Amino acid sequence: MELRTLRYYLAAAEEENITRAADILHITQPTLSRQLMDLEKELGVTLMIRGKNGLTLTDDGIFFRQRAEEIVELADRLEQAFMEKSADVSGVISIGATESVGSRLLARFIRQFSEKYPHVQFSLYNEMADYIKDRLDKGLLDVGLLLEPVDTSKYDFVRLSQKEIWGVLMRDDHPLACRESIAPDEVADYPLILPLRERVRAEILNWLNREEKDLVIPLSYTLLSNAVLLVEEGLGCAFCLDGALAIHSSPRLRFIPIHPEHTTRSVLVWKKNCLFSPAASLFIQEINMLRAGIEKKLSME
Repeated sequence: MELRTLRYYLAAAEEENITRAADILHITQPTLSRQLMDLEKELGVTLMIRGKNGLTLTDDGIFFRQRAEEIVELADRLEQAFMEKSADVSGVISIGATESVGSRLLARFIRQFSEKYPHVQFSLYNEMADYIKDRLDKGLLDVGLLLEPVDTSKYDFVRLSQKEIWGVLMRDDHPLACRESIAPDEVADYPLILPLRERVRAEILNWLNREEKDLVIPLSYTLLSNAVLLVEEGLGCAFCLDGALAIHSSPRLRFIPIHPEHTTRSVLVWKKNCLFSPAASLFIQEINMLRAGIEKKLSME
């Protein structure tokens, strides 16, 4: 199976039409059709159903598309890394980030790095921590901004100094909206919007001292962006971090810290013993320069 064949397949899957895909690839329609049939024969599965209205991916075809995209992206990054070796510092640094207070420091750090190395570009993926770790492990991201708890055994990391405070987000007309702080079990009888991340969800359920089946949970979220709108619509109260909320604040909503206080921190992580592109290596070196200052600040708290 050649990389070229994967690119052919992805073009056909994207266009859902053999003729249009062939035009984009600058090859003939019979050539593309033959390549796709040979690919299906090699794999022993049907990837596409050909109909009058175009192509439809089978379940195997959807799975293959996801993996093909990862392989092609990784190959492109490898090629880019070797091109950068013979040039001034340039290229693309791929970063995955959760919503957190740490996002502000990351944004400032990216700006400072861009001013110093103007030929470097960044690709920023806003994802849930588990998805970011998956892309890090596959070599599709250089650096990830995650929220603890994080298993850092596979990564080098810098723990950021800013605390992230857990609380409950609710509408300003909620019966508990006048409180300055709130115990988790006080909201257990109201509809709740919880993070989808398993380790965090389990921790919140422990705070609530309830089993999930005994709660009303109309929605679970990966990123807070759209969940904020649903809280505003009155769907329920959301357990979230103040840092994530700061990015999506609304005058109609109230964030109430939980009591006793629960906090976490953001960490910048990258794979151990990994060969990075020159641009990414330089970025990681700059991150490491922050470590001493951050650790000093943490030791004083």
